[in-house]
Amino acid sequence: MAEGDSGPRLLRLLCLHGYRQDAKSFRARSGSLRKALRGRAELLVVDAPHVVAAQPGEINLLEPLEGSTRGWWFSNPQEGTFSALEEASSCKGLEESLQAVAEACAEHSPIDGLLGFSQGAALVGIICALKQHGDPRFQFDFSILIAGFRSMAIDHQNYYQEPIQVPSLHVIGETDRVIPADMSQELASHFSEPLFLTHPGGHFIPVSAAQKKTYLEFLDQFGK
Repeated sequence: MAEGDSGPRLLRLLCLHGYRQDAKSFRARSGSLRKALRGRAELLVVDAPHVVAAQPGEINLLEPLEGSTRGWWFSNPQEGTFSALEEASSCKGLEESLQAVAEACAEHSPIDGLLGFSQGAALVGIICALKQHGDPRFQFDFSILIAGFRSMAIDHQNYYQEPIQVPSLHVIGETDRVIPADMSQELASHFSEPLFLTHPGGHFIPVSAAQKKTYLEFLDQFGK
């Protein structure tokens, strides 16, 4: 990494928000993490390309603080909805999302790592597999996957056929009711040398003092 008069540059992390969030709401929810990484990394957030329409009578516990509700792909294309638990025979929207992330990587180059939350973390896992197979759109060194999961869509299963070599930190909430811990652990099992940050909480980004230490120790591998 290039060094200037003020020392090494900050690591640049491209962040992929969760389903029914957007860049603005993710920035608000990740403020504590941004503060914890101050001086070490900057967080750049990209919007998912697909707007999620409200469903009749639906109660959304993950409504963003402000802004739009967006998603990276739909497991039920007919209804325009997504569930991490749905074994979808087909899905819609992944290619547009991959292109959106690729464009963001190019716009904000160089990108050192990807950070994803929930559905965004699932997408990070897919992108890591594409990177491993030589996709030139994705040039980065590491990944942080918070409350991630393996996509259950049938047409995504080819991404999990061999161990993913990209360095990864998997953040798992032991009491997460949205993405149970075993789903995050399953995603981690597809990485060759996954590191873990396990916390007693639920579906959020943990940033206690001990957790901050884990993030920084992981990032220290990539700073120069």
